[in-house]
Amino acid sequence: MNLVNRLALAVSFASLCTLTAQAAESKGSVEVVHYWTSGGEAKSADVLKQLIEKDGFTWQNSAVAGGGGAAAMTVLKTRAVSGNPPSAAQIKGPDIQEWGKLGLLTSIDNVAQANHWDTLLPPSIAELMKFDGHYVAVPLNIHRINWLWTNPDVLRKAGVAHAPTTLEELYAAGDKLKAAGFIAIAHGGQPWQDTTVFEGLVLSILGADGFKKAFIDNDEATFTGPKMTEVFVALRKLKTYMDPNGAGQDWNMETAKVINGQAGMQLMGDWAKSEWSAVGKKAGVDYECAPFPGTQGIYSYTIDSLAMFKLSSKNDTPGNNAARDDLAKIALEPQFQTVFNQNKGSIPVIKGLDMSPFDSCAQASAKDFAEAEKAGTLAPSMAFNMSTSQAVQGAVFDVVSNFMSNKDADPAKAGKQMFASIKAAAQ
Repeated sequence: MNLVNRLALAVSFASLCTLTAQAAESKGSVEVVHYWTSGGEAKSADVLKQLIEKDGFTWQNSAVAGGGGAAAMTVLKTRAVSGNPPSAAQIKGPDIQEWGKLGLLTSIDNVAQANHWDTLLPPSIAELMKFDGHYVAVPLNIHRINWLWTNPDVLRKAGVAHAPTTLEELYAAGDKLKAAGFIAIAHGGQPWQDTTVFEGLVLSILGADGFKKAFIDNDEATFTGPKMTEVFVALRKLKTYMDPNGAGQDWNMETAKVINGQAGMQLMGDWAKSEWSAVGKKAGVDYECAPFPGTQGIYSYTIDSLAMFKLSSKNDTPGNNAARDDLAKIALEPQFQTVFNQNKGSIPVIKGLDMSPFDSCAQASAKDFAEAEKAGTLAPSMAFNMSTSQAVQGAVFDVVSNFMSNKDADPAKAGKQMFASIKAAAQ
C-alpha cells in the first residue's frame, strides 16, 4: 500500500476512541514506561493504547509524572537493575546508545525492514534509533523547543501590537504586560524549565554555530567568552518578567495561566500547544506561536522515542514479543502519526505525511524544520537529551538553577562554572 493510500486511513481522535478492543482474551501484553501525564499528552498516549488494544493486545500503562522525565528515568533504572524491565520506555537521543551499551535493548530490525523505516525516516533520525547498526527504538515525533506562545487578547489589552521577534521586543512586551497587571512570562521554576529558557537564549545570542560549539563540541572559549556572559545577563533580566508564584510549578499549570488570561506569554516547547488543543482553543485565533525571539531560522528539537527492552525470563513469551513488535509497527503508521501529533502538539517524524489536517503552528513547524535541515541550522536540544548525556544535562541544570536562585551570582563567572561542571560530568 503506497503512502497516499495509507494517509487516507488517518482518522480523528474521536473516531479512534470507538475502536475499543473486543478480543475475547489478550494475545500478549506490552508495558510502556513514559511521562505523558498532562491533559494533552495523556490523550496522545491513549491513542497508542487504543490501537494496541484494537490489535488484540493488552496495554500496561506505566506513566510517571514529571515533564522533564527525570522521575520516569529513575523508575526505569530501578526496574532494569532489578531484572524487571518494561517492554518499552520513553528514552531520547544519546541515552538510547547508553542503554544499548548495557545490553538491555533488543533489535526490532524485523519490524523496520517489513515496514520500510529506512525510506520513511530522515537519515539523521534513523541513525539515532539504532545501536550497533540495528534498530532498537522507534521515533514518534519531532518536538520544536524554541517556541514562544502568546495569548493575543492579553497582549492587546497590555498594548503589545504583536508577538516579540527580538529580545529587546520581548523585554518591552514584558514591561507593558507587568504594567497592565498581567504575568508577563508564565514559567515554572523547575530546573528543566529554567534550562529550556537558557537554551533559547544561547540560540538567540550565540546562534546555531555557537550552540554547537558549546553543547556538542564543549568548546571552552565559547563558555568563557563574552557572548555566554551576555546569555546569563539576559537570563537574569527575563527572570524579572517570570511568574512570581511559579516556583516548583509544572509547565502545564503555567500554560493554563496563559490560556485563562492571567499571563501573556510562555517560552516552552510545542507540547504546550497540546494544552490549548485539549480545551478547544484554536491556533492563530485564541493563541499564537512564534520562534523564541532572535532564533528565526534555527530549529531546536527533541524526539520522543520508545526504546525496546529485552524482556525478563518471566515475561519473554511469544505473545509479549508480538505485542512489543506491534507497538513499534503502529508508532510509524500514518494513522497514529497524524492523531498522536495533533494531540501532542508536535509534528510527524515520517517523511511525506500530509500536513493539511494540522493547525497553522504545526504547519509552520514542519516548514521551519525542512528549511533548517537544508540550511544546517537544526539544533539538537541540550535541555532534552538530544545533544548531551543525562550526566552532562544534569550539570547544566545545576548551574542554571543555582544562577536563577542566587541573585548575587556573577554572569561573567557562570559560563566558566558551566564548562567546569560539564567537563567533570563527562568524565
